[in-house]
Parts: sequence; structure tokens; C-alpha cells
Amino acid sequence: MPYLYRDSSPRAPAVPKNARPTHSTGQTYKELKAECQQKGMLFEDCDFPANDTSLFYSEKPPVPFVWKRPGEIVKDPQFIVGGATRTDICQGDLGDCWLLAAIASLTLNESTLARVVPPDQDFGPGYAGIFHFQFWQHNEWLDIVIDDRLPTFKDRLVFLHSADHNEFWSALLEKAYAKLNGSYEALKGGSTIEAMEDFTGGVGEMFELKKSPENYYEILGKALKRGSMVGCSIDISNAAETEARTPYGLIKGHAYSVTGIDEINYQGRKVKLIRIRNPWGQVEWNGAWSDNSPEWRSVSPSEKKRLYQTALDDGEFWMEFEDFLSHFDKVEICNLTPDALEDKTMHKWEVTVHQGSWVRGATAGGCRNFIETFWTNPQFRLQLSEKDDGQNECTFIAALMQKDRRKLKKLGAEMLTIGYAIYESPSKEEQLTKDFFRYHSSKARSKTYINLREVSDRFSLPPGNYIVIPTTFEPHQEADFCLRIFSEKKAVTKEVDGNVNIDLPELPEPTSPQQETEEEKQFRALFKQIAGQDMEISAEELQYILNAVLKKSNGNGKLEFNEFKIFWDKLKNWISIFLHFDSDQSGTMSSYELRLALKAAGFQLNNYLLQLIVLRYSDDQYQIEFDDFLNSLIRLENASRVFQALNAKNRDFINLNISEVIALKTQNRSVLN
Repeated sequence: MPYLYRDSSPRAPAVPKNARPTHSTGQTYKELKAECQQKGMLFEDCDFPANDTSLFYSEKPPVPFVWKRPGEIVKDPQFIVGGATRTDICQGDLGDCWLLAAIASLTLNESTLARVVPPDQDFGPGYAGIFHFQFWQHNEWLDIVIDDRLPTFKDRLVFLHSADHNEFWSALLEKAYAKLNGSYEALKGGSTIEAMEDFTGGVGEMFELKKSPENYYEILGKALKRGSMVGCSIDISNAAETEARTPYGLIKGHAYSVTGIDEINYQGRKVKLIRIRNPWGQVEWNGAWSDNSPEWRSVSPSEKKRLYQTALDDGEFWMEFEDFLSHFDKVEICNLTPDALEDKTMHKWEVTVHQGSWVRGATAGGCRNFIETFWTNPQFRLQLSEKDDGQNECTFIAALMQKDRRKLKKLGAEMLTIGYAIYESPSKEEQLTKDFFRYHSSKARSKTYINLREVSDRFSLPPGNYIVIPTTFEPHQEADFCLRIFSEKKAVTKEVDGNVNIDLPELPEPTSPQQETEEEKQFRALFKQIAGQDMEISAEELQYILNAVLKKSNGNGKLEFNEFKIFWDKLKNWISIFLHFDSDQSGTMSSYELRLALKAAGFQLNNYLLQLIVLRYSDDQYQIEFDDFLNSLIRLENASRVFQALNAKNRDFINLNISEVIALKTQNRSVLN
């Protein structure tokens, strides 16, 4: 069955979904435009000004760029001329071919294009120098507003431009994407799949063509048929090969887009063809089935017309599928999420999304090579209950994305090396600990740890409960992440963060002297020796490590015997816990062990509270000393006692009035103060 994809469609474009306004004024695109129209002025974007800060962060422009509006470059500027097509995308002096390849793929799906490039924008009546575009970021759509001042040199656009010099939608789209990521320079180098996902909210898969399945031609055909975006590239073995040209006219280390796939009758046999586009808008394949190859002489004019075959040097060309497998190395497919698919599409994904963070000293445990800290990474339970149609297993894609790394380039941040592992889960709902991972191997994992924005792989596992653990390769590396699970059938996911659960024992009734044990009598004698005749002990009479406890006693800064005895029992327990987790007897405990130590003391915390405590009490080596461990326990218990006192209805939350808030502040009973 042929799959040929043309540039136009009889269907009306989809109305763009709502997207969150992002301009610093808080105004929407319509509000900003209306304000400019009312004032009779052209919009100037204060968030992305027309100066060098929007261009580069590590260098100055090689030549003096001049920012100009389209009307200052040509006499009759147009937003779109004759429809948005692949020929509107010609690369300029910026290494963002990966982005341009994705834009070329974007033009093949009119509904998807209409969401990224909202319709009804032009240079006609009502023009106010303002445009907007919509991009997906970490499970939400953002509306990016820009002015139309573009960097030029000698009245020509420096970066992305259309083959038609009067057309500006593609140049403005590139500017909006540069604003999203902080600057034009931030767009240098990348993976096509990154931009494809930002245009669709879809999930990417990367295939090595040398290891592709036998039915890969059909896989690509189906992917294109259901609106997926497809890119391809040739690997390089060293930096010197970047953009090197092969004898067949292909460019190494360069991002191409796949724009069509079809079969043709040639000399009595079926030939499988694939159509590729170079975002440069020139430089094409010169082998079999290239624009001027002899194979086309045996093809009828009607077939050529059906395949849109031309001999123009426009960067687009056909090649035989077998040659494609031989000359290209990687294919990236962006599968669309349910909200991006049209209603009539038969195949839809079930999607669940979780946001999380790797925090140094708390949840940045590194990969399985670092067994001492691996278990502290965020954990997500995946429940697979519905088998694929006619199969015994459940198919899903796990996609792990590190957030905002391109935007943080100017601060020196690089892409971290990330990946994940999937374990079969025991029935318990608790977070899995170090001992579990010491004795159990993973059931699946990402193919590799790699420094890409997103790592994704497709899996088929039997129905059951699993734990997905997203990690950086090395521990102590901080980043925010987004974990998405795309499943053929419904899947249930949940972060195994644990409910905050404080198990505080009831305070015991005082023991009369007649009922005291021999140990308690000895303890009373010791207390009397320290306290004196008033049988009260002041904070100054104990080591400083006890001060926080004594000052939180009965309000007068002193402890009576029974209060002191209760505390002494707690202290012995806390010392025992600390010694247990201070395995090397160094006098400090690793912050990564703190979760278990606090739980042993009766405080089960979630990741957020744990991170706050680690931030407050650990040193720069992620170690916690004994007195800081005690301080954290004391403050946790005090906060918990206050909560219990205010929680009259025994619920997981309380409502505080002003007097109660003042009382809390006055008593200084917060967890971290």
C-alpha cells in the first residue's frame, strides 16, 4: 500500500489548542496586539530585545547584524505565500539543521502546523509588528509572542529564510523558538526529535538502520500515515567529518527530514522509494532515483506527477529504500500523543506524565553502578494490566526528558547523561531500598545512557507491577525531569514517594518512685546530682547538643525528672539509629541514608521534605553530623506535636487562623527554622 504525503489537504486546519501566555507583562497575544493598534505603534518585545543578548551568549556576531522588520527588507512582505511548504525552509548561518528538518516535517501535517503556527497572522490591515507561535514544553503548551525584527546583513536575513524572499513565517518561527530557548546561539546543535516533540507534544524513538527490523519500510509508512514526524541522519566518527559530503552527495552529521514513501512499477518489478529533504534547500543525493538519474526515464509523466518528482535543486530527492538503509544510519520518529492525533486516527496512545527532580544529596543517586545511592532516585510504579490485542504482553514507551538544559546553556549547563531502569515490583507500596536492588536485576532498561534531552525506548512486558527509576549516570547531578509513559493499552502510573507519616508514641504517664525499676532509681539519683534540690535541670547544665530539646520543654527552659527521662529514652534510641547508619563509624551519616534513618525514628517523609532537611543540615560532602541529625529529629517532632494539637478532626491537613499562625511563629516550631 503506497504512502505518499502531499503538502495540502482538503480538510480545514485544526483550531489551535489553548496555550499559556508567557509574556512578562502577563498579557496575551491579542491583548498586546490590541494595545499596539490602539497606540498606533509597532510592538517591541522587551523579553527578547533586538540586540546581541538575543543572538549570542558566548561570542559577538562575526559581522555587524542589523535588526529589521520584514517591511524594511522587502516592499511587500507576506507571512505565508502559497501555503507553508518544505521549500520555505532554507538554512542560514546557524547550525540548527536539526530544527529546520523538524520544521520541514511539520509542514506535512496541516493540523499540526496550524497549532504551532496559528492562522490569521499577516502583514495586512491591523499589522502591529507582533506575531506568536505555540510550542509544547514538559506537558503544557506555551504561547510565545515576538516582534518581527529579524537579524540581517546587507538587507538579507542571516538565519532561516524562505526560498521566496517575500515570505517570513519560517524566519519568525525560528525567532520564537530561539526566544523559547534563550537565544539564537542556544539552537546550535541538537537532535531533530527534540524540535519534533516541541511541535507536537509527541514522544520520540530513535532507530539504528543497520539493526532495523525486516518490516521497517512498513513501520515508516505507518508512522507517516498517522501523522508522525520522521527525520534521518548519517553518523560521524569524529568532529572533522561534520558536514562532510559523501561521493553520493549526502552530508554527514546533518539532519534530514523524511517527507514521503511510496512504491513504483519499474521494469516489471515493484521498487520501494523514500523521499528525503535537505534543509539547506540544495545539495542532493546523486545515486539511483536522484532527480536526473536514468531510472526516471522509464517512468510515465503521470507517475512522476503523482510522486511530485522534479529535477529542481531544491534539496529534496527520492532514493531507493535499500540505498536509504545502506547510506543513512539513524531515523528519528516522533509519535503523536492522543491530543495531537485526529479523531479518525485508529491508533491512539494512552499517556501518563510525571514531573520530578534529581536533587544533590537527596534524590540524585546516579545509575545502578552506584548501588549505595541508586535506590534514592525518584521511583515510579507502573501497573500493566491490559495485554495488547492478540498478544501476551503489554507494549509501552518510556520517555525520560531532562528539562530546560538548552535554555541553561548560557549558565554553563550541559546536557546530562541520563537513562532509566525498570524492575519488577513486589506487592508493597513502599519505596524500594538498597537491599532490593542489591539482589534483583532489572527487567528492562534504556538502551544506553546518553547526553540527549530525552531517552526513550519501546518495551513489551507481561502484565504486572513494575518500578521505573529515572537517573543521571553519575550521582550528585541536579536537574528537573519529565517522565512520560505511552502505552498501547491503559497503564496506571504513580510516584512511589510515600505519604508523610509520623509515628509518634503517646507520652507515658509519670512513674511513681515506688514503681521505678532499679535502672530508673539509678537514673533519678544521677538526675538529682545534676539538678540539685529543685529537681529541675537547666539547659546550661547539659551539653549544647541538648539545648534545642530543653528549650522546647514546658516553656520555662527547664526539664522536670519525668520529662528528662522521656527525652533520655528517645536520645538512646536516636543514638542507636545514628550508629546503625554511620556504618563506617566516621561520626557522620550520608544524606542519602537519612530517609531510612528518619523512618526508623518514626518519620516517613516525602521527597520534598527530605530535600529541605538535607539542604538545611548536610554539609558540602552530603554528610550529616550527629548533632544535626538530632536537631532534625527534634524539629520534626515538635512540628508534628503542634500539628497533632491543632488537628482536631484527625485529617491530613489543618486550617490555620491568624492566631494559630502567630502562635506557631512565636513558638518557633517550624521544621527547618
